[in-house]
Amino acid sequence: MTPSPFDAIVLGAGAAGLMCAGVAGQRGLRVLLLDHAPQPGAKILISGGGRCNFTNLHTAPDRYLSKNPHFARSALSRYTPQDFLELVERHGIAWHEKTLGQLFCDGSARQILAMLLEECAAGGVRVLCDKPIGEVGHADGMFHVDAGGQSFSAPALVIATGGPSIPKLGASGFAYDLARRFGLKVVQPRPALVPLTLGADEALFRELSGVATPVVARCGKVGFGEAALFTHRGLSGPAILQISSYWQPGGQIAINFLPGRETGWLLAAKRESPAKVLRKVLGETLPERLATALAEKLNTEGGLGTLTDRALAAIEARLAGWPFTPTGTEGFAKAEVTVGGISTAELSSKTMEAKSVPGLYAIGEAVDVTGWLGGYNFQWAWASAVAAGQAI
Repeated sequence: MTPSPFDAIVLGAGAAGLMCAGVAGQRGLRVLLLDHAPQPGAKILISGGGRCNFTNLHTAPDRYLSKNPHFARSALSRYTPQDFLELVERHGIAWHEKTLGQLFCDGSARQILAMLLEECAAGGVRVLCDKPIGEVGHADGMFHVDAGGQSFSAPALVIATGGPSIPKLGASGFAYDLARRFGLKVVQPRPALVPLTLGADEALFRELSGVATPVVARCGKVGFGEAALFTHRGLSGPAILQISSYWQPGGQIAINFLPGRETGWLLAAKRESPAKVLRKVLGETLPERLATALAEKLNTEGGLGTLTDRALAAIEARLAGWPFTPTGTEGFAKAEVTVGGISTAELSSKTMEAKSVPGLYAIGEAVDVTGWLGGYNFQWAWASAVAAGQAI
């Protein structure tokens, strides 16, 4: 048999694929990086408003969702945000911390993409874009890939084609189809970090489109304190995107519209200004349109002094945990990432190699590991990519 000119083929020139190819190439391996898109790194370029929120200083395994919450621990501990930051600084990319440990480029996300491509070039990686992937097979210890009318072979294959979020950028469920073809189980994927939709019974809130305010959004025992944004379809904003990853269809979320208020604050307001109406009290803290909508929903008339202490306590409780039952999400089209994917039970947490198919690896968003909003998913991409790139 004629030996292959490649030691490894990486499918997908996104964050994880580029990183993995560069690491493997710089170890002296002959690496081919294939992508069906015309250009590499489409998601990188739009991330962080074009400035790429490339990692988070607070990265920890408990900030990731997975059927196996411990799976990400190994890779994340061996390639940290500081490790990636050192790479960024080595390439002379200026950066800043925004909030909550989120790191961004001062300039453009294009700098991160250029850095990854330079790392690939340093490893002699052959990058071929605009090559739709056709048949992928495995025989005689070699993986065979048909792409763009050409055939390639290598003893190692890395699935780094991501999930189906943001299909307009070419995203699809290809990784899952390929995994199943090799007998690997897939955890049912669903949209994550995605706006939630509200039904007709919540039309009053949908009419607040464009209004944003700091809240604490909760789903079960999980809560996030950031901004919520009302849209013409429902709810969005960082707090909502975060909680959407935990929300299940048919379930409720609860929003605290006045986080930080101590129990009894409304009773104190009654004693201080008994003639003041609830709408005015809420309007001292909340946007006027939201204050009006909440007061209308609470069906209060007259000054606070006309309401009993019990009624005011009930209003306080409602404002601290306002229930919403979303009708759904805005789907993969608006989802930043995907929950679910190739089952971690099928993979080595140290190398990302499939336990049942030697030489097959899966990394990044293709795997059932999903981070919080704010750079966590990029850090998983880097860490899982390095784990595989060093193991091939």
